Amino acid sequence: MKKSNGYKLLNISLAFFAAAAFLAATAEAYAQGVSLPPVNLGETSFLDGVAFPGFLVQATLSHYRANQFRDAKGNDRPGSNRITVNSAVTQLAWISNFRLLGGYYGAEALIPLAEVDADTGFGPNGRERGLGDMSVSPFFIQWPQFKLFDMPFHQRLNLLFKVPTGEYSDRSSVNVGSNIYSVNPYYAFTLLPTPKLEFSSRLYYLWNSENDNPFFRLGADDTQPGQAFHMNYAASYEVWKNLRIGLAGYLLYQLTNDKVDGNDIDQSRERVVSLGPGARYKIDTWTMTFNSYFETEAENRPEGVKLVFRVSKVF
Repeated sequence: MKKSNGYKLLNISLAFFAAAAFLAATAEAYAQGVSLPPVNLGETSFLDGVAFPGFLVQATLSHYRANQFRDAKGNDRPGSNRITVNSAVTQLAWISNFRLLGGYYGAEALIPLAEVDADTGFGPNGRERGLGDMSVSPFFIQWPQFKLFDMPFHQRLNLLFKVPTGEYSDRSSVNVGSNIYSVNPYYAFTLLPTPKLEFSSRLYYLWNSENDNPFFRLGADDTQPGQAFHMNYAASYEVWKNLRIGLAGYLLYQLTNDKVDGNDIDQSRERVVSLGPGARYKIDTWTMTFNSYFETEAENRPEGVKLVFRVSKVF
C-alpha cells in the first residue's frame, strides 16, 4: 500500500453519527428515558484499518428507517411503529508524522446534523432536527503496515469520547442529543490475503455516564445506559481497478443493564445484528463508499434498514 493511494486516512473512525442520529432519537424515546447513546453501527466498512499521515475531510449521509420495534424477547411490539432518521456528518481527521509506540499519532472530530421523525404506539412521537452530539478523539495511533502470516496487516487504536453538544429536552420523547458523556475506545484492523481481497473489522467498548436530567415521565433523578460491546465487519474484493464490492455488517450487544436512580432495570439490554452489500470507488484523492444494512435479531430497539454514503478527500 503506497501513501499516494486515495484511501490514505479513509476510514479513520467515522464514529457514531448516522447511527448517532438514530440512536440519539431513541436514547430518550424508545425506552422512555433509558437507552444506549449513539455508537458507530456500520459507518465504517471496507479497508477500515488502512491510513497514513495526512489530513482528511469526510462527509457522510445516512438514512435509517424502521417499521417495527422489538421487545426484550425479540418480539414485535404491537401497533403501528415507525422511525425515520436522516443525518449529515462532517469529519476532520489528522495523522501526524510524529511516532509514538511505533505508530503515528493522530486526532479527529466529528460534527453531526440530524432530522428524526418518530411515530409509535407506545410513547415516542414527534419530529426533531438540529445539532447532534459531537465525537472527539484527542489521541489515536495508526501503526505502519507489517506482515501477519506473510500477509499485509494494518491496525489502529483510538480513544474516542462523545460529548453532549446535541439539542436535548427532558420534556420531549424524541431528541437528537442524549445528554450524557460516553467513552468509546476501539481497535480497527485490515488484513489483505491477496492484493485484491481484504477483511476489516472494528471492535468497540462503550461506557456511559449518568443523565442527570432524564425524560420527565420517568419521575427519576438520574438514569444511566448500560455498558456495551459493538463491532463492524467487512470483506471486499477489487473487481476492477479502484472498484471494490463486498459485504459488511455490524453487531451490538449490551453487557450490563440500564439503571434508573442507581437501580438495575431488568431485561433492558439491547442487541442487534446486520449484514448487507456495499461498494467502494477511488478517484485520485477522492473516495466514495456506499453500504446498505439489513438488521435482524433486535432486542429492546427498532429493527430496520440503514443506507450510508460516504465521500472523503485527502490532503
